[in-house]
Amino acid sequence: MDLIEHFVNGKKFSGDSKKTGKVFNPATGEQSAEVKLASSADLNKAVENSVNALESWSNKPPLQRARVMFKFKELIEKNFDELTKIIVSEHGKVYEDAKGSLTRGLEIVEYACGIPQMLKGEFTENVGTNVDSWSVRQPLGVCAGITPFNFPAMVPMWMFPMAIACGNTFILKPSEKDPSCSIRLAELFLEAGLPEGVFNVINGGKEAVDAIINNKNISAVSFVGSTPIAKYIYENCAKNEKRVQALGGAKNHCVVMPDCDLDQAVNGLMGAAYGSAGERCMAQSVVVAVGNIADSLVKKLAKKVEILKIGPGLDKKSEMGPLITKEHLDKVKNYVDIGVKEGAKLIVDGRKLNLQGFDKGFFMGGCLFDHVKKSMKIYKEEIFGPVLSVVRVKNFDEALKLVNDHEFGNGVSIFTRDGDTSRTFSNKAKIGMVGINIPIPVPVAFHSFGGWKRSLFGDQHMHGPEGVRFYTKLKTITSRWPSGLRSDPEFTMPTMK
Repeated sequence: MDLIEHFVNGKKFSGDSKKTGKVFNPATGEQSAEVKLASSADLNKAVENSVNALESWSNKPPLQRARVMFKFKELIEKNFDELTKIIVSEHGKVYEDAKGSLTRGLEIVEYACGIPQMLKGEFTENVGTNVDSWSVRQPLGVCAGITPFNFPAMVPMWMFPMAIACGNTFILKPSEKDPSCSIRLAELFLEAGLPEGVFNVINGGKEAVDAIINNKNISAVSFVGSTPIAKYIYENCAKNEKRVQALGGAKNHCVVMPDCDLDQAVNGLMGAAYGSAGERCMAQSVVVAVGNIADSLVKKLAKKVEILKIGPGLDKKSEMGPLITKEHLDKVKNYVDIGVKEGAKLIVDGRKLNLQGFDKGFFMGGCLFDHVKKSMKIYKEEIFGPVLSVVRVKNFDEALKLVNDHEFGNGVSIFTRDGDTSRTFSNKAKIGMVGINIPIPVPVAFHSFGGWKRSLFGDQHMHGPEGVRFYTKLKTITSRWPSGLRSDPEFTMPTMK
């Protein structure tokens, strides 16, 4: 059995903890490896190495840091197939989906290559007579990231390239369910010329998370996961005087207007709801069918859900792979059971799926509910599986109210041909990311990712310009050189004259 260790100070690190977790191949259901789970002492050791590496790395000119980023980008491209297959083997998503998620992570590295331009400060000459003032952005120190299983490359790459390019050192705690991709990225970063100790990877569970929260040498924490954990991390990091951005849960709605291109909407929804088996924070899990479009929409969706090609991720014919673990599969199936009991109409039932040759894999078929009510648990909670719910409303105003009343505000889309409708919707939706005839409105690297309401705890979104602001602190200098003249002391608030 393979043993996955931590990566600290440029090499594999076993640590003192004897605890291990299990890593599975979701397609076969078989355990593929054991992973070391860090103790608080193991995490603190990694932080110690990060602190030792900080002064030298933070003092390197941004241009030199950018050159390491360029080399890292080149090595990711060179090893793209290997990294993609690692994602497939531990997460289960189909190859092209894994490849796409890695590409989105690579785009953050590309953006980080431009860090010299982004760290340029502002200068004002003569804010007062012979007084100049300028602002600069400087690194925070040691930063940490806690990331989920669903994107083992992309979500960590939302964090560590930006933090490191800004001059910080970084501790990554990836999901213990699929940790190998993060370890391989750390190896490639080292090969690219990153000094030892600048980027460390620690595997673990709650003990490692609490150690990150409580370690006084960690200045900032980035998190993506469920809302209860996001809130826990946000509150406890604040108590420990850390900067924090914590992205929580989602229940992304897709409003389908009667005037839309229905085929476009259906095709968009299929990929958004069932891609990656619905294990995406940006998955569309609720369709809001407006007016008389509902019957036609449900009919077209049902036909496509019934013929979803489900199979192992490396099978080129597969459109949807397995779920991450047996426990998560059972949890999603239980949500479907609850939906039936609550009175929603189950149009397509994927619970009984059995793939020949993969009967031990964590597979289920796509599920489609109709006549879902906002009082139902399957509407309120994030299922994180291949389950799509259709809610019927009478008009646009009712649809917008439904979207805005939900506790989550991560992403939302609308399909319509009407410009006034789309503009009103994008202006009035209380949601962080909005798509117009776009099913998954994930911002590109040079914009920033984040939700509203209980989908984000903290003031700043991930990557892009917000990432630079999050991983740096602003310093403003005001300067006057003596001219030989001496003035008397002033005891009033200084003003510029």
